[in-house]
Amino acid sequence: MRPVLYGDVSSAARVLLGTAPDLRDSLCRQMIGEAMAADRHRRHYCKPHPRWGNGSLMSAARRRRLSAEPGFDDPEYCACFELVLRCLRQRA
Repeated sequence: MRPVLYGDVSSAARVLLGTAPDLRDSLCRQMIGEAMAADRHRRHYCKPHPRWGNGSLMSAARRRRLSAEPGFDDPEYCACFELVLRCLRQRA
């Protein structure tokens, strides 16, 4: 997967925000897996993956519906943001 920046985490969290809480963990891991597979594809074929994009988490997330980005005063958004960070940490 390409280096993860704020926009990657924010995009993934916005996808999770519009997802039922009991499905968020598996969807987060799925997006990370897609980003990893897309990056392998990009490096091998020198072009983006047709479904998952350029290997960034943002690209994998933006293939889905994103909620409007709230501020960090929204507890649900904070929980989703934390979940993305936790999944990334567990992957490393």
